[in-house]
Amino acid sequence: MDALQQHLLDTYRAAQRAEATPPVPGLHAVRTAREIRQWRRFQAVVFGARGLGRIRRAVRAADPGFSRPRPAPHPLAPTPAENRSPEPTTRDGNDLLRA
Repeated sequence: MDALQQHLLDTYRAAQRAEATPPVPGLHAVRTAREIRQWRRFQAVVFGARGLGRIRRAVRAADPGFSRPRPAPHPLAPTPAENRSPEPTTRDGNDLLRA
């Protein structure tokens, strides 16, 4: 059931019960999107996130060489060679890739 069908069903139920009709789908979508964006910005400030994305983009556009330093890798993090899966072998230990 899509939003329009749900709205029609809710309108019918409201008419049967002599209640106010529900709002049209999408009527408050823009306002809701703005409130969500405002809430996310507020949360970023509260939790001490770095500057907003538009500010970072403006700084990078003004200075193409701008970049933040990358943190050093964790000393216990596996190296790329350790991430590889072992070579496939048979039960007796013979290598499957050698034929």
